[in-house]
Amino acid sequence: MAEHQDDFEALDDIDNLDQFKQDQNVSGTGTLSKKETKNLDLILDIPLTVTVELGRSKMLINDLLQLGQGSVIELTKLVGEPLEVLVNDKLVARGEVVVVNDKFGVRLTDIVSPMERVQSLT
Repeated sequence: MAEHQDDFEALDDIDNLDQFKQDQNVSGTGTLSKKETKNLDLILDIPLTVTVELGRSKMLINDLLQLGQGSVIELTKLVGEPLEVLVNDKLVARGEVVVVNDKFGVRLTDIVSPMERVQSLT
């Protein structure tokens, strides 16, 4: 955790996103320079675990063993509540269930800000 302390302190010094983009040499158009692309290429093949959490439930082992085909497990979330999208067990976004070509998917409705992500680490 101490190794990231300088990163967190740098985030505290950011007054706004535009200043951050200028400091990081990121253009406002969403395009990256050749130098930025080269730096980004170093991390593009790192595997990440993406999890979408529908809800949670606690059960006794006895109740778990009684489950069968057609059993229903009640989850903690309500219908219509946003799903949480986790990357390596860290919340990065919220979304809603969609169906695309007979497959379930998630439409992202809210991206967690960098400051919220940093605050969730403490």
